[in-house]
Amino acid sequence: MNAVVNEIRAWLRDHGDEAVREGTRRFFKEDVRSWGLRAPEVAAFAKERFKSVKGLPKAEILALCDDLWSSGYLEESGIACEWSYALRRQYKPDDFATFQRWVENRVSNWAACDTLCNHTVGTFIEMYPEFLPELEKWAVSSNRWSRRAAAVSLIIPARNGRFLSEVFVLARILMQDQDDLVQKGYGWLLKAASQAHEDEVFAFVMEHRTTMPRTALRYAIEKMDKSHKSEAMAK
Repeated sequence: MNAVVNEIRAWLRDHGDEAVREGTRRFFKEDVRSWGLRAPEVAAFAKERFKSVKGLPKAEILALCDDLWSSGYLEESGIACEWSYALRRQYKPDDFATFQRWVENRVSNWAACDTLCNHTVGTFIEMYPEFLPELEKWAVSSNRWSRRAAAVSLIIPARNGRFLSEVFVLARILMQDQDDLVQKGYGWLLKAASQAHEDEVFAFVMEHRTTMPRTALRYAIEKMDKSHKSEAMAK
């Protein structure tokens, strides 16, 4: 399996661009390691390269993903996310432990957090909603990425009208979080939920608008109609 990862790293090294690498470093507040490739290039490569490993047992592919995560490189985490999502038809309940370990121990920036959680974790939760309470545990973690992950894991289900009550549970837990990336995360979740349930989310925002950080509030109302936006932002 190491040969596969070594080949991937050699390809990334050979195709990296110094200007892109420096731009990536400036783009993130966190210290991000990058080979110097743009996200669409990485995604296309990941999809093509997956064809050569998709016949392996799921456990072996997840082990490859774990190896990729371990490097700390943004592009390698992107490939790991693409591959773990490509396995979605094979997800079983015990896979949650692997995904949780990545969130807690591997994720080190918002891009990796969102890519993993929007797709891999979000799809898993849709398949196994009995794991929703685990997101509430993430929401009270001392790890900022676990707290953001709690919210962004439900972005796509919420956009499709699912799990509204859990959206509100998570937003209440995260309401006073001092981390701006967590505020943006649950604000984004409320925005996603508003696309299917605008009136309900608006009512929630109005109930909490005097205590909700303005960062989260602005995210939450971004897709609402003008009258709702004006009312929510009125002093």
